[in-house]
Amino acid sequence: MLLSTLAEQDRDAAAKLIHGALSAWYDQHLNQVGRFGVDWEPFRIFPDVYECLDPGRALVVLENEGGPLRGICFYHPRPTHVSVGIVAVDPAAGGRGAARAMLEEVLRIADDSRKPVRLVSSLMNLDSFSLYTKLGFVPGTVFQDLQFPPGQHPPRVPARDGEVRMAVSEDLAGLAAVEQELTGLDRTRDFEFFLENARGIWRTMVLSGRDGQVRGFLSSIAAGGTWMLGPGAMRDEADALALITAQLEAHAPGNPVVLVPARATELVQALYAAGARNVELHVAQVRGTAAEPKGIVIPTFLPESG
Repeated sequence: MLLSTLAEQDRDAAAKLIHGALSAWYDQHLNQVGRFGVDWEPFRIFPDVYECLDPGRALVVLENEGGPLRGICFYHPRPTHVSVGIVAVDPAAGGRGAARAMLEEVLRIADDSRKPVRLVSSLMNLDSFSLYTKLGFVPGTVFQDLQFPPGQHPPRVPARDGEVRMAVSEDLAGLAAVEQELTGLDRTRDFEFFLENARGIWRTMVLSGRDGQVRGFLSSIAAGGTWMLGPGAMRDEADALALITAQLEAHAPGNPVVLVPARATELVQALYAAGARNVELHVAQVRGTAAEPKGIVIPTFLPESG
C-alpha cells in the first residue's frame, strides 16, 4: 500500500470510507445499528472542513498508485502541539498496518517540530487504544459521552457570576487566553474559524464575568453526521453547567452529545438528574510532555480538539 495525502478528487471516497468504517465498527461492537445513517454524503463535511482549516494535512493510504482509498488520518499542527483526528481504515483492509503507517508519519512530523501529539479516542475500541499506547501515547482524562433522550432537555442554569451570551469576533483573544490558561494549548486559529463560521454550522457561546472578562466558552456543531457540543473550556463545574444547558436550549429539540470529564462529579450528577445517559466513553491521550488541564475541558470531533 502507498502512503500519500488526500487529493481533492478523492474527497467523496474519503467521505465513503469514514462513513463505512464508523458504521461497521459501531454496528458490530456497540450494537448501535444505523447510528450514522445509510448515506455517506453528510460525511463529505470532514474532508471539506479540514482542507479549509488545515490544507494538505490529511494522510491517506492507497491500495496502490491510483488505486482505491484504504485509510485516512487527519492531523492539525498548532503552535503548542499536533492533534490527531479521525483515523479510519476500510474494514476490508484491516490488519494490514494502514493505521500504524499514517500515525507513524504524523509522529515523525511532530518530532521534527519537537511538539507533543494529542488525541481523544474511544475507550470502547481496544484495538485503537492498544495501537496508540504501543506508539507511546499515555492516557489522561476520561470523558463520558452524555446525551439526553429525544425531546428531553435540562432546564437552563444561569451563570453564577456573569452571563452566557453568543460570542462575537472581539472575543477571540479572550477565548484563546482562557484555554491557554487552563490547558496550556494555543488553538487561536480554531477559534478564528469558529467565529468566522463561513459554513454557518458552528455556534459559540461565552460566559462573561461581571468584569467583562471571558471565564469560559463552549462551541457546538450541527451538520451532516455530527451533532455535538465542544470544544469548550471553563474554570469550574458551575460555569460548565451554565454553558452546557445554554447550548442544549439553543439546539432544542435536538439532542447533541457532550463529552464531560468523568472526574467532574457534580456536573455529571447534575446532567444525570436531568435525564442524561451514557452512550460511550473516550479518553484523552498524549505522546510527549503535557500537563493535566485545570478546570473543565470539553473536546469535540469536528474539528478535533485533542
